[in-house]
Amino acid sequence: MTKIDIVSGFLGAGKTTLIRKLLQEVLSDSKVVLIENEFGEIGIDGGFLKEAGIEIKEMNSGCICCSLVGDFGASLREVLDTYAPERILIEPSGVGKLSDVMRAVQEAMADREVELNSAVAVVDACKCKMYLKNFGEFFANQIEHAGTVVLSRTDKLSEEKLAACVEMIREHNVRATVITTPWDALEGKDILETIEGARDLEAELMQEVMSHHEEHEHHHHHDEECCEHEHHHHHHHADEIFTSWGLETPAVYSREKITSILSELDQEERYGMVLRAKGMVPSSDGGWIYFDYVPEESNIRSGKPDVTGKFCVIGSHLKEEKLKELFAV
Repeated sequence: MTKIDIVSGFLGAGKTTLIRKLLQEVLSDSKVVLIENEFGEIGIDGGFLKEAGIEIKEMNSGCICCSLVGDFGASLREVLDTYAPERILIEPSGVGKLSDVMRAVQEAMADREVELNSAVAVVDACKCKMYLKNFGEFFANQIEHAGTVVLSRTDKLSEEKLAACVEMIREHNVRATVITTPWDALEGKDILETIEGARDLEAELMQEVMSHHEEHEHHHHHDEECCEHEHHHHHHHADEIFTSWGLETPAVYSREKITSILSELDQEERYGMVLRAKGMVPSSDGGWIYFDYVPEESNIRSGKPDVTGKFCVIGSHLKEEKLKELFAV
């Protein structure tokens, strides 16, 4: 029986970091395959995780609910047949809806020896309020369907702010377990045990997702233009609200240049609302620079060389020409 764990979370919440912690600290002896569904043309996280020796199949086709259900099922089955893993970790795109991913798993798995072991939402405690306000439909969906909500960056918040964040989550999900302790203080095994402890709730949530979908199907018979009907319900696709812009480039950057680019991205009126930027580029000192950005926070570090430099920016109403100028060397 293969266990499937879905680790969802809004852009930049820390999904990859959590997955890496679990892989290193608790799953290193088991046969694990990670499936990522990237939003955006250029898959970047694959590079970060290959270092952990995990097989990765990247799918850059955007919205999991439409274009990915066929593709996704095929990918999932291929992974099962090729690797026969004990566990499959699915990291959906940061702008996907968790309910769509759960449904896609259920549909793909109907005739296989697999179980949905857990559905997790990683939530950046510092940005919970802002994202609920601006992108409630996507953000809240991840919280509502999670058996466990794992808060990231809680060490950066006061007790009051943390309590307020938990309260916001409870408005969308009273049943989930919420992990509030900073990750560094926890062992991977504690996190995994907590996640797996929510399995009964997960089964209930899955039932709800499936029955809600059947009602939906009943009202609107699916035609070829999958998901068209959703608009009457204020259901948006990720690709209507979010866009991504990316580039592959051999250009060499200095650390100062990357620092100054990332500090500019907070200027919404100039570049659009940038929610996430990440990349890996050759550095002028001979190594490689890896970088990550979420609003008001960025991380720049050294990494191993990749086949070419690349970066990807995801956000809402992005101004691509301006971004192109900003990233030009």
